[in-house]
Amino acid sequence: MEKIYEEIKLFKRDRCHPVSTFGGNNIGLGRLRFIKREELEKSKYLKNDSFTVRCDVVVTKRIRSEETPLVVRTSPKPKVARLVTVPPSDLHRHLQDLLCAEKGADVVFEAGGETFTAHRCVLAARSPVFSAELFGSMKESDTTVVIRIDDMEAQVFRALLFFVYTDSLPETKKEDEYAMCQHLLVAADRYNMERLKLMCEERLCSYIGVGTVTTILELAEQHNCDGLKKACFDFLSSQENLKAVTAGEGLEHLSRNCPSLVNELIGTLGNLIQ
Repeated sequence: MEKIYEEIKLFKRDRCHPVSTFGGNNIGLGRLRFIKREELEKSKYLKNDSFTVRCDVVVTKRIRSEETPLVVRTSPKPKVARLVTVPPSDLHRHLQDLLCAEKGADVVFEAGGETFTAHRCVLAARSPVFSAELFGSMKESDTTVVIRIDDMEAQVFRALLFFVYTDSLPETKKEDEYAMCQHLLVAADRYNMERLKLMCEERLCSYIGVGTVTTILELAEQHNCDGLKKACFDFLSSQENLKAVTAGEGLEHLSRNCPSLVNELIGTLGNLIQ
């Protein structure tokens, strides 16, 4: 076999042969060197009217590079018993203690004939109005100067400070809660404390009734409490409730103080108002 193979080999490997490359557009290629038929018939390569042609073909595929996301498979974490319990935040308690102890207090207020000490930084952090007052025009003033709070009772300002330091409302007697919520809502609007204002709105919604709805509605209108105002309108949308309110003096008082609100009420509930 080796001898025959050597005989039919047309080109030796030690010769330098041109390399032909076939692309997508090239379907064939001829050779410039030919052998005549007479020479082929006389040559030793023709055996029994046949000869063998050897072709070495190398096919190179285009290499495509694609990014494949690496997926790391991890075994599930073993269940570990929880032996450490993190308690809830008690920051409010520490701040309340700071307020009660008056430790480090640097500002004094007077409201309803009583004095209250507080911390400028805490007040400024909780209210943009306090921030402007304490770190604006009064920044360079003597800390011993007493800041007077007009038109606010002592228990209301005390409750306001309690919320500033604890982010919650103080405990109030049930009979005093309705009035306290009204006063605190006014104070919250005055010092631009939105969370306190919404908390007061929520509690006042539970006090809406025939005898209180017009007072609460007027309060909501004066201090832009949209949710509380809608709750009052919903209460009055009942023909039975509206009839009971109309029989009293609430609407007359409302028409004197907030005539535009009464017009809005008529426009909304006109079909129920006789």
